[in-house]
Amino acid sequence: MIDQTSKNARRLRRQHRARRAFHGTAQRPRLAVFRSLNHIYAQLIDDTAGRTLAACSTQTLALKPGGNLAAAKAVGQAIAERARTQGVAAVVFDRAGYPYHGRVQALAEAARAAGLQF
Repeated sequence: MIDQTSKNARRLRRQHRARRAFHGTAQRPRLAVFRSLNHIYAQLIDDTAGRTLAACSTQTLALKPGGNLAAAKAVGQAIAERARTQGVAAVVFDRAGYPYHGRVQALAEAARAAGLQF
């Protein structure tokens, strides 16, 4: 049984509440962010087709260390470039229950600066 008071369980409840409100389409996919202790990951997801259009992480960019603001900014710029190659200009930002702060905010601002609209 999952401890309902753990930090991750509370984050997952917030994530599921938010997912009821929005979903990604082919024209406006969902930019999903996952943050771990050492890395940060971003995916462009078309929920209607159930497929990932583009993905990027600190591991694919071979950034060391991968758990800091500079790495999150690099992932934000890279996912925006990959979105542009797919023909995507606007996305729905899914912070996955994480607070809009720190690395999540840095990734979002870098993606906006690189041309993604959300």
